[in-house]
Amino acid sequence: NQLTWPWRLRRLSLFNCSSPTSCPSYQPLFCLFAMKVFFKSLVIAIAAVSVSADVLESSDVLQMTKATFDDFVKDHELLLAEFYAPWCGHCKMLAHEYEQAATKLKEQNIPLIKVDCTEEEDLCSEQEVQGYPTLKVFRDAKSAPYQGARKYEAIVSYMTKQRLPAVSTLTKESHDEFTTSDKVVVICYLDKSDSTNAETFEKVANALRDDFLFGIVTDANVVASEKRPSIVLYRSFDEPKTVYNGKLTVEQLQKFIKTASVPLIGDIGPETYSTYIEAGVPLTFIFTEEADKERLVEELKPLAKKFKDHLNVATIDATAFSAHAGNLNLEAKWPAIAIHDTINNLKYPLDQTKEITFAVVEAFFESFIAGTLEPKIKSEEIPKTQDGPVTVVVAKNYDNIVLDDSKDVLIEFFAPWCGHCKKLAPEYEKLAQFYESYSDKVVIAKCDATLNDIPDKIVGFPTIKLYPANQKKEPVEYTGDRSLAGLAAFIAEQGTYKIDIEDKIKESEDATAAPETDGPGAGQKVFEKIKEAGEAVGGDEIHDEL
Repeated sequence: NQLTWPWRLRRLSLFNCSSPTSCPSYQPLFCLFAMKVFFKSLVIAIAAVSVSADVLESSDVLQMTKATFDDFVKDHELLLAEFYAPWCGHCKMLAHEYEQAATKLKEQNIPLIKVDCTEEEDLCSEQEVQGYPTLKVFRDAKSAPYQGARKYEAIVSYMTKQRLPAVSTLTKESHDEFTTSDKVVVICYLDKSDSTNAETFEKVANALRDDFLFGIVTDANVVASEKRPSIVLYRSFDEPKTVYNGKLTVEQLQKFIKTASVPLIGDIGPETYSTYIEAGVPLTFIFTEEADKERLVEELKPLAKKFKDHLNVATIDATAFSAHAGNLNLEAKWPAIAIHDTINNLKYPLDQTKEITFAVVEAFFESFIAGTLEPKIKSEEIPKTQDGPVTVVVAKNYDNIVLDDSKDVLIEFFAPWCGHCKKLAPEYEKLAQFYESYSDKVVIAKCDATLNDIPDKIVGFPTIKLYPANQKKEPVEYTGDRSLAGLAAFIAEQGTYKIDIEDKIKESEDATAAPETDGPGAGQKVFEKIKEAGEAVGGDEIHDEL
């Protein structure tokens, strides 16, 4: 139940009703959207009653039970299944979109089904449902996660792609219609004998089939005007046609498609954000209010085109998503511009004392591309003293501590509001105490990732990583249970020095162990422990940090 930032977005935590085991590292953009969803859900919950009634009266979404599910899935080559709970607000929001998609996809004989997990607990357990709604694509009775957006058009587009082969062979009759059948369509024009390039194109299509439509033309009579070999990307925005001029390799072609499929200056929102991130290109945010948006887009569009191979550029609603500006180290003054190098998690805000003009932004882009622009690093002050057993890391001392080649460094990236981090804190402190006698070889550290810009990939809180001595470029993320013994075993196994403190932990546990008692006050102590546990994990609400 995590969002990947700034890597691939998993559509779970933010848009699902669930109980995660870690706190998602939400970006403000999505947090604000989620909060708006929460308030809107009051209205939606009421509207959903009437919508649900309409759906029940005449629905193209088929309700499944444990008794009917397996046979139905086996009898259909391709279908989409929703696993939901009636009380789930996100499920209610999806209901109308899902219903519309079911009606449209019925024309293609692609059924959409749903399972009420409050009634079919065993079935949902078998399908490993961990949040609501969970959408799964079933092809030949084998399931895969649905990776598209939860909108009518997106569901139809995604399932249409699933119905088609990874690459469709096009004829004279189908070619022109195919070029406009989706927002982005990629067609390869080859000679029949060119099996090498055909194989490369097929590999790219298989890798990106969830996102784009791919076609191939091997008959010269279909489109005589296109050179061979050539790759052409057709799109419903900007210039409708762009030709790939690079080498026909899998890596280069994938990069071209991901870059060319993004508008010169689009809009960033919850439905488009992952597209920009997956392009693998630094992203320029233009924070603007509605009154300035059109002027800025027209003025900066030539720059977006000029630097297209190096930067993506998009506007973002400064009023709705102002908190995200702080995450990019900008003040809430509009308009404002910042570049986010999502690969290295570096932020480059444009000097806000300067007026945003064509010349200023051009110089800003050129400096970034030339590598002469300095990122703005957010950091707490370095602690004057390290008082506790856990070493405090901030952005300013990160390299000196974490990348110290002489030591194994275990570091926890946390958020102050994260309940799971609070629950871990006492165990983590005990762990650090056990390693105090090995301080020349092992460091147990922590970093508040909401107040410090760090280069690590943080997916959720807490994130725990080990940077072994002499292997700092190969950190290992801890995914086990967050227990004292588990963390110690991880350090012993993955650390360069292989220091094992298992015996010390057992000795300590034996020394402090006390027999259970039902004497006076025992019930109150149990109650207090339950209360403490509840308080520790009770902070898992949505926040704007990171």
